[in-house]
Amino acid sequence: MLAHMRSNLALLFAGLASYIVMGAGQSLYGPALPSFARTFSVDLAAAGLLISAHWVGCAFGVAAMFLAGHRIAPWHASILMMAGAAMVGWNAGWTMTLTGAFAFGIGYGLCTVIFNRRFLLSFGARGPAMVSFVNAIFGVGAIGAPLLFVALDSQTELTFMVVAGLSLLTLLGSAWLSPTARETGTTAAPVRINLGILLLGMAAIAAEACLIGLGPIALIALGETEVHAAELLSAFFVAFLVARLILAFFANAVPSFILLIGALVCAGLSCIVTVALNPSLGFIAIGACAGLFFPPYFVCATQLMGNNPRITPIIVAGGLVGGISAPPLMGIILGMAGEQSFFWLMAGLMLIAATLGMLFRARLHPALSPAV
Repeated sequence: MLAHMRSNLALLFAGLASYIVMGAGQSLYGPALPSFARTFSVDLAAAGLLISAHWVGCAFGVAAMFLAGHRIAPWHASILMMAGAAMVGWNAGWTMTLTGAFAFGIGYGLCTVIFNRRFLLSFGARGPAMVSFVNAIFGVGAIGAPLLFVALDSQTELTFMVVAGLSLLTLLGSAWLSPTARETGTTAAPVRINLGILLLGMAAIAAEACLIGLGPIALIALGETEVHAAELLSAFFVAFLVARLILAFFANAVPSFILLIGALVCAGLSCIVTVALNPSLGFIAIGACAGLFFPPYFVCATQLMGNNPRITPIIVAGGLVGGISAPPLMGIILGMAGEQSFFWLMAGLMLIAATLGMLFRARLHPALSPAV
């Protein structure tokens, strides 16, 4: 393992730095939405478009990796995230803000495909654990950004400019990684599409996007202050980070499919706790569960669908469909049903997805390979 680490120092630095920036940028949308809504005089449904712009950008990044991944290097992603965060922080208008979220999202999508695949393939038998580890580091940025937002007196402009500055760090490692590094695998590998696991991943990432983006607003509707909601989002990501770090240490102990189903069930039950018993405790528990959504989905889908380089963008795209469509749809639904219904709706989505996953278990993952 240490030999793998030494031979992949540039990959480690670039991947970890990029995921810190990704976590910081994505986690700021939730606490910043009320401020953007007031500044640009938009309602909740329209404010949710900021989250969708990010995820649409991700989709463009993933599509670019599918079509021309051999030409795209990590430093391209670093520049896009830096420019996008700066555009959001510029606060020059709602259109400019949406464009910035879109640009940041493109870089985010590029990073998701590049680093998950390279970490999985570069570290041999420990590849699944390293996927969990690099995704855990996402939580470092996601924890710190909302706290920074509060410390800066909810100044969205300054906070996003700090994220833009942090993006410069990713260039230090990314500049040494080529678009055709040995980790990219072989185009000769077979392509096998498993629609079931893609749909399950879509539901999980849809829930994650809504919880991160709209969770703070729902907490405010339950009686929490904006400051406390931002603090709870940081606590959410602390639990998120801890769960993924634990996952990295026990990566081969539980089948990835079972981990994904269990995470969905626990997250659904935690949503009920949030709205019915204790918002703070429940929301933090949701964070721990949400931390186990993507890594098991990614590894499980890779096991089922093969090692062709074009498979990774397809797997990521499965989740992005949910991430793009869910926040604005949820914003519309909440406009009709009330923001207090958010956690009930989330609980229903995740519990239904988990139930269907178990009902169709044989088709989704007949082998149940013990990797996370």
